[in-house]
Amino acid sequence: LFSLLPGIPYQTVIEALGNYPQKKFYNVSKLGGTKYDTLPYSIRVLFESSVRNCDGFLVKETDAMNILDWKTKQNNVEVPFCPARVVLQDFTGIPAMVDFAAMREAVRNAGGDPVKVNPACPADLTVDHSLQIDFSKCAIQNAPNPGGGDSQKAAAKLSPLKVQPRKVPCRGQTGCKGPCGAAEPSRSSGQFSAQIENTPILCPFHLQPVPEPETVLKNQEMEFGRNRERLQFFKWSSKVFKNISVIPPETGMAHQVNLEYLSRVVFEVKDFLYPDSVVGTDSHMTMVNGLGILGWGVGGIETEAVMLGMPVTLTLPEVVGCELTGTASPLATSIDIVLSITKQLRQADVAGKFVEFFGSGVSQLSVADRTTIANMCPEYGAILSFFPVDNVTLRHLKHTGFDKARLEVIEAYLKAVKLFRNEESSLGEPEYSQVVQISLSSIIPYVSGPKRSQDRVAVNNMKSDFQACLNEKAGVKGFQIAAEKQNDVVPVQYEGNEYQLSHGCVVIAAVISCTNNCNPSVMLAAGLLAKKAVEAGLVVKPYIRTSLSPGSGMVTHYLSSSGVLPYLSKLGFEVVGYGCSTCVGNTAPLPEAIRNAIKQGDIVACGVLSGTKNFEGRLCDCVRANYLASPPLVVAYAIAGTVRIDLETEPLGVGINGKSVYLQDIWPTRKELHAVEEECVISSMFKELKERMEKGNKRWNLLEAPESTLFPWDLKSTYIRCPSFFDKLAKEPVPPQPIENAHVLLYLGDSVTTDHISPAGSIARSSAAAKYLTNKGLTPREFNSYGARRGNDAVMTRGTFANIKLLNKFIGKPAPKTIHFPSGQTLDVFEAAELYQKEGIPVIILAGKKYGLGSSRDWAAKGPFLLGVKAVLAESYEKVHRSQLIGIGIAPLQFLPGQNPATLGLTGREQFSILFPQELSPGMTLDIKTSTGKAFSAIALFENDMELTLYKYGGSLNFVARRFL
Repeated sequence: LFSLLPGIPYQTVIEALGNYPQKKFYNVSKLGGTKYDTLPYSIRVLFESSVRNCDGFLVKETDAMNILDWKTKQNNVEVPFCPARVVLQDFTGIPAMVDFAAMREAVRNAGGDPVKVNPACPADLTVDHSLQIDFSKCAIQNAPNPGGGDSQKAAAKLSPLKVQPRKVPCRGQTGCKGPCGAAEPSRSSGQFSAQIENTPILCPFHLQPVPEPETVLKNQEMEFGRNRERLQFFKWSSKVFKNISVIPPETGMAHQVNLEYLSRVVFEVKDFLYPDSVVGTDSHMTMVNGLGILGWGVGGIETEAVMLGMPVTLTLPEVVGCELTGTASPLATSIDIVLSITKQLRQADVAGKFVEFFGSGVSQLSVADRTTIANMCPEYGAILSFFPVDNVTLRHLKHTGFDKARLEVIEAYLKAVKLFRNEESSLGEPEYSQVVQISLSSIIPYVSGPKRSQDRVAVNNMKSDFQACLNEKAGVKGFQIAAEKQNDVVPVQYEGNEYQLSHGCVVIAAVISCTNNCNPSVMLAAGLLAKKAVEAGLVVKPYIRTSLSPGSGMVTHYLSSSGVLPYLSKLGFEVVGYGCSTCVGNTAPLPEAIRNAIKQGDIVACGVLSGTKNFEGRLCDCVRANYLASPPLVVAYAIAGTVRIDLETEPLGVGINGKSVYLQDIWPTRKELHAVEEECVISSMFKELKERMEKGNKRWNLLEAPESTLFPWDLKSTYIRCPSFFDKLAKEPVPPQPIENAHVLLYLGDSVTTDHISPAGSIARSSAAAKYLTNKGLTPREFNSYGARRGNDAVMTRGTFANIKLLNKFIGKPAPKTIHFPSGQTLDVFEAAELYQKEGIPVIILAGKKYGLGSSRDWAAKGPFLLGVKAVLAESYEKVHRSQLIGIGIAPLQFLPGQNPATLGLTGREQFSILFPQELSPGMTLDIKTSTGKAFSAIALFENDMELTLYKYGGSLNFVARRFL
């Protein structure tokens, strides 16, 4: 490894850190001379990891040298990466932990010691995807305020329909502007108050605690009730497995908790220092790159391997340098910057590459802005988007509670290994594969939709763009509404009033702290806009499903202490809980009258949210158009009630005294935002919330869980079930067998997402999973979601390809159906697969381009495996999903360039035979024959020897389990 430094002993690379002689580190900057100095910062982190973990087996000497020679080896070699830690969220974390529990059982049954089955890499599991919005503001609306116009008296009266909170005494603070126990006026009452007196969590005027809003308490109660089995399993896991820490529900989203609480920036273990790095089971794990921490999302299968000490393997990537220059417009939020960069980087084709930011514009972005940009990198296809640590990062860490001594060590270490970016000097700038230049000055407010995050629409073009979508043929943007029906209006009665629904009407508006994780500016902008809107007399129609889902208690804290939370609540944006909700399809159903009106008039209704996912049908099956927008724009469109509006020239509504109110009248200035942010976002909030996270919550602390070495499986459980992945566990692997006379289970087109393959949302009453749960004695109200039931392989197998938007070419319309060819029956996908397995017939999948697009989701590979799928034959794959297929034992095959089923004359009704040679090699070509006499070739997409080894062993789970035998 150190041949470039002949005669220098290996141990001399381990140094003491300057003024801290007791602290040691690998000074990898000594290796390779100027080669290291020209490496991109992200590649330097990979290099340090390879040196520190080099054992000659999992990480070889040649791996480290290949990384050092990145300039010539990029895209040509595979390299291993050993992250410092792992983060899981509960939807993908529960199958990982169930697999660990099952592995213990399998190892015991095979004569091994189950106690040895533990994560070798530190892992944190955040229970953040269990939240469902059963109750929201419009679902438990206060009665109309009887105050009759007197704002002070109205604010002091409590609604007869709301539980009266205990009044908290004011302790005699001076300048108190009202009682903490004052009720919140109804947003449907028509009464406005220049000063709203009540706020959840904390009184904004003297920061005294008050009871949490009714919606939070009700949703929390429902969450713990429906997920008790899962939560008990998580608590058992935290007790019996070493190196596992569980962050309980109602704490925050995995990627935000990772940023605020789990991130170290520099790891220190027994006075040994090395860079913090992470992989996790959430595609938005990339947000930590905004803090200078290398990290990205992988599948649950790969995560389990990492947890057991195996590296992540990746092609040594190209690194695209993104040079940011200029200053953004005052109206442009972080979301606008994100969507603009998303589009430009997608156009630059950064898929499968690292992106690293530099230039004068970087220093003008806060860490919150950087994490917002980094968090969206899966949407433009990059593996990660890296912002090296600089002075802005250090100021942020100080702001969020890092003590001075720790900061000094971090800065000294990063400078010693040349991982610290000096924004004041351009000397020694890294070399990049290519450079993309983006001027922040050119960015204007945008939204993204109506069906894909990459389809960016300027706000000033929103009205005309939506009109074009109505006209356009049904597809990725169009809805194909006949011209004579585009102005149809459907009257609907709701809560005693009549409303008019038309194309473009907003029925879901969700302010989510997700892409804006830990970014106070955009969340505060929404609150300040709400405050100005209420003061101007604007309202939100009560049928709109509004919600506010903060990423953590910190967001609620600063919204509360800044005094804007009651104004958001006044407009219906009341805190519904902490965790992923609307984005993952956990929105409560729309009011029945609204649903019926939408269906009756075939209305293209809209959802507007500040999240990351807007696939058609994801939010709600009757909401066809979904737009991603910044939080203040979500509030603005909710007030307008429609997306068919020009926000520059048309008023949002009519306010006090019949005066028209425009967006520019209530949009907060940067100066206002900066003043509130400085005052309200302080380090004490982070410290207090960290203490809260470490203490857990009352429900979690009182939850009982077993402590046995092996998990006591409950055969009646519909949440936790021992999976069948280890049923054939043996010490020696079986060579790959040929696939003979396989039928095609599904014939799919382009851009099939992991959401199509394994949906995370609600379980449809007519689905195969619903039939299974009904037979177990459950009612539809008890079904919960697919995401919540990922610990039950029987449910998840039945939920595979159960998305209502799945377009199978055999069927010709969106439906989770297929044809069982031996019988000719049209069946649910699960039922057809079950018949094939009973008949002993293997099945494959035909697909188009970008198969497995979207969020990393291990059940998108596990589900097809349990359905009996032996191979997928597609035109191209999303990289992460391709590796997941290999990790479970499914062969990813790719048509030769220029070929696809159409050019080869395939109908999908043939039977396919695929011959695997005894000695497989990376990227080799396989011969395929059909029952109709056609013969063609396909590429086996195994990129390296490790992937071949995993496939031969039947996937990574069986490979790892055999290590304990």
